[in-house]
Amino acid sequence: MTYQYTPSGVCSRKITFDIENGIIHNVSFEGGCNGNAKGLSALAEGMDAKEAIGRLRGITCGFKDTSCPDQLSKALEKALEK
Repeated sequence: MTYQYTPSGVCSRKITFDIENGIIHNVSFEGGCNGNAKGLSALAEGMDAKEAIGRLRGITCGFKDTSCPDQLSKALEKALEK
């Protein structure tokens, strides 16, 4: 199933991804740091969503309280609640 999430507190404007049987696929970020978004997407591909949440939750960016990885963890949590 495809999910879309609107992150807050970061440069990216939208995160889109699929979760199939608890596994993450096709993560893409709209906006934000292009190289970091591509790297994060590649690393998340094929990963168990719960494992990704545990690894990404709480990562900050500069002086911000959050980051794109942290926002992806929040998006995954919301998707798994459904």
